[in-house]
Amino acid sequence: MGWYQKLLTGFDLETTGTDIETDRIVTAAVIGIDAHGAVASERTWLLDPGVAIPAEATAIHGVSTAHARAHGAPAAAAVEEIAETVAGVLRAGGPLVVMNARYDLSLLDRECVRHGLASLGERLGGAPAPVVDPLVIDKHVDKYRKGRRALQALCAHYGVPLDDAHDARADAVAAARVVRRIAEKHTPVGALPLTELHELQVRAAAEQSASLQAYLRRTADPAAVVERAWPVVPRPRGAAD
Repeated sequence: MGWYQKLLTGFDLETTGTDIETDRIVTAAVIGIDAHGAVASERTWLLDPGVAIPAEATAIHGVSTAHARAHGAPAAAAVEEIAETVAGVLRAGGPLVVMNARYDLSLLDRECVRHGLASLGERLGGAPAPVVDPLVIDKHVDKYRKGRRALQALCAHYGVPLDDAHDARADAVAAARVVRRIAEKHTPVGALPLTELHELQVRAAAEQSASLQAYLRRTADPAAVVERAWPVVPRPRGAAD
């Protein structure tokens, strides 16, 4: 039985923006999906991020500053719960499914630093693994397909319903179901042990970033730099350890 035929746990964040160094978590979800695609377990969080939520972010995920302040949990306590829940999934052998893991896991790492909490790496004694990223895997198995690769596009391509995009719970569920469809369709991926699949994604993510960087330097910005690390971007020099 392949890894994709067992319990998959999806993880998703909705945030104040797209900068892993400065933006904050607004909502989070850790959702277990059983072998039949049904929700087997779930934890969700609404946070008061401690800063104003930009209107552009509210327009995407629907959470306003006023709502977060009135109903959200204090950020430090919630980030601790999120980090420990995610670490628990990985301690148990995973897999943790994260669409564009480089963003969500890096932002969670920076939130842990911000609040003086142990990072995932510190909790696990090493880099978070095994992580399964539908974005990286889809680009690897179908690299020449044209069109967008956002979660909504992947759901449409692989026939996975997504009725409430940019809701953390809905996105976590959809990511897990998409990665299962990818593994079913591209059997060599489904046949890999999780440790090998994780390492394949480390290499694939670096190759994909290098390709994008080369394209941007040819067509838009000669100085463009695209991060190659996956699933967590290293902290800038001088950042807290």
